[in-house]
Amino acid sequence: MFKPNRSVSVSIILAFSAALALGAAPARAGAREEARLLTATEVLEDVQGMPDQRLPDLLLSRAYGIAIIPDVIKLGLTPIGGSRGHGVLMIRDKLNGPWSNPSFITLTGGNFGFMIGAQSSDIVLVFTTKNGIEGITGGKMTLGADASVAAGPVGRSGSAATDLNFDAEIYSYARSRGLFAGASLDGSAITINKKANAAFYAKRGVTASEIFSGQSPAPPAAGQRFLDRLAQTTRTQVRSSPAPQAEVPAATGAAPDTAPATAPATATPAPAQTFPMEDANPGQEPPK
Repeated sequence: MFKPNRSVSVSIILAFSAALALGAAPARAGAREEARLLTATEVLEDVQGMPDQRLPDLLLSRAYGIAIIPDVIKLGLTPIGGSRGHGVLMIRDKLNGPWSNPSFITLTGGNFGFMIGAQSSDIVLVFTTKNGIEGITGGKMTLGADASVAAGPVGRSGSAATDLNFDAEIYSYARSRGLFAGASLDGSAITINKKANAAFYAKRGVTASEIFSGQSPAPPAAGQRFLDRLAQTTRTQVRSSPAPQAEVPAATGAAPDTAPATAPATATPAPAQTFPMEDANPGQEPPK
């Protein structure tokens, strides 16, 4: 009689668990994306709540795009490791303009050097040119190759800097163990998370271009709350929500009076008319 060893049994259990997870993924997809937006909102609020380590207002005023990737995991057990995280990206056509709906993205990158264990960081990317934004709409961008990236300034010194030339197309930041500072992310790749976008917007095959241009379905309430918080943080416009539709009166058998009330018209006096007077003595000559 065949008796599977421990490794075979574990492999079977893992494969079965993975199959169950894949089958249940679509049902949880929308909730998972909303949770990512909530986490991204918390990262933005926490970072901007640190006066000495916050994103400089001068840099935010020059931003054409902002990406927030919470909980990027860096693993290293050998001289070659790697990092991976999921987040959101928002863009705008002009400075001080309203932000686009969020598109979900994935950040992956290599890590060269001796590191044992795992490290989690919150990554924030600030795009200062339209060229840097246009590269990601095609589906993939490599930081440092497709667009120049540099460690960004932080705190009051960065906000007060008047000689900041914005030579880089993207400024990168990382928060790890409470410290928020500029970080080097050369070689990391940003890709559009198509499955997450399809789940969040409830439209199969929705593209990043459709999301950024407003041609995709409206995001859930979590998306609008995130955009409102982003607008407050960057001191820019809040994206206007569609006006609510007027309620239709219930049918009661008789057609409802929907005519608008108007003020009574002022009566116009009729022109004066003359009428012949009745003859008191018909057939007789009138007195002379």
